[in-house]
Amino acid sequence: MIRVLIADDDAIIREGLKMIIESQEDMEFLGAAPEGRKAVEMARNLRPDVTLLDIRMPLMDGIEAAGIIMEEKLSVPLLLTTFDEPELILRALKTGVIGYILKNSPAEGILSALRVVHAGGTVFQADILEFIRSRVTKDPMGQKNIFEAMLSPRELEIVELVAEGLSNQEICEKLFITNGTVRNYISTILEKTGLEHRTQLAVHYLKNGKGI
Repeated sequence: MIRVLIADDDAIIREGLKMIIESQEDMEFLGAAPEGRKAVEMARNLRPDVTLLDIRMPLMDGIEAAGIIMEEKLSVPLLLTTFDEPELILRALKTGVIGYILKNSPAEGILSALRVVHAGGTVFQADILEFIRSRVTKDPMGQKNIFEAMLSPRELEIVELVAEGLSNQEICEKLFITNGTVRNYISTILEKTGLEHRTQLAVHYLKNGKGI
């Protein structure tokens, strides 16, 4: 069973998400929070597998809540967002959150995203990432520093080591992480930046002064 906690300040959305989750045989609805601080408190008590968080909430937003949840290893956060908050999404990307879905996604898309992040995968809807990249590249400074804008400090560290020519095994030995973790990081980095393989990653990083 995938144990799910949700957090949204809109009662209608909370109820709708609850109904979607409770309709699935492989999911268990644990509860709902109206804001980020309560979501963190509930995550500490309930230890959900996945916490579905709205980005915009009072008292503590979904990004800050996701950061605490990840730091304390309470759950895997999945963020609900809209097209009108690219700056918030960029901020969330830097925290290392690996799952984003649009609020207007169909039920099937939300359920699929919950299953993917629970299994250790990443969820970045193509239209979200394309929108973020288009906003970043409209700004000359953003274009120059898209890596810095979109990647977390650990992901930037991985990119730098890839650019230095280190293999996955060498990276995992240097950073004291597993080979599988390195592969997951690189997959997420490629998905965020829109590049196709690690060679492109290294070339863009070196050619453009640590940016695309």
